[in-house]
Amino acid sequence: MLTFAAASLVLIMIPGPDQALITRSALAGGRRAGLLTMVGGVLGLVVHVGAAVLGISAVLLASATAFTVLKVVGAVYLVWMGIATLRGARRTLREKPEESGAGDQGAPGGRYVRYGFLSNALNPKVALFFVTFLPQFLPPDGHVFPRAMVLSLVFAALYLLWFSLYVITVDRLGRVLRRPRVRARIEQVTGLLLIGFAVRLALQSP
Repeated sequence: MLTFAAASLVLIMIPGPDQALITRSALAGGRRAGLLTMVGGVLGLVVHVGAAVLGISAVLLASATAFTVLKVVGAVYLVWMGIATLRGARRTLREKPEESGAGDQGAPGGRYVRYGFLSNALNPKVALFFVTFLPQFLPPDGHVFPRAMVLSLVFAALYLLWFSLYVITVDRLGRVLRRPRVRARIEQVTGLLLIGFAVRLALQSP
């Protein structure tokens, strides 16, 4: 269990689409937006956990066509989010100093949950993770389902813990990070990273 927890935490901490989207949401809408995006990410993980346990992900990854379809949809979504972030950076540069931090504070919470959910649910690399990584820690005696659920809960708890601390840190630094010029630069980098992740996902082999 300790080995699984340590390996999972390292994988969660590696920068990826989740971190980019959560950063974007936290800067645009504050702590609430960042945490809601994180919750959406966990819900996306739940989809893959259930699919992996039921064997659906294994079937998906065995089909080159199904893998390609999910990969393309996920890449298009990340490109769309990246472009939206770059456009947001242009708007941020036009903000007056006294307007900085206003962002999307009043935006519906469901929007941020959807961002995180789609980022993970449409990512075949997340499915690949649960199909290849999780079985290494399952018992060979056939009691797979209970153990898989426990390990998945551990992974989800670590995900929530890490990104909660991350969102709080971004929010604490918000006064500096939300200055129009600083925020615009971060949004530009985040937008380019999202597009870069999309390209990397699109080039992933079946």
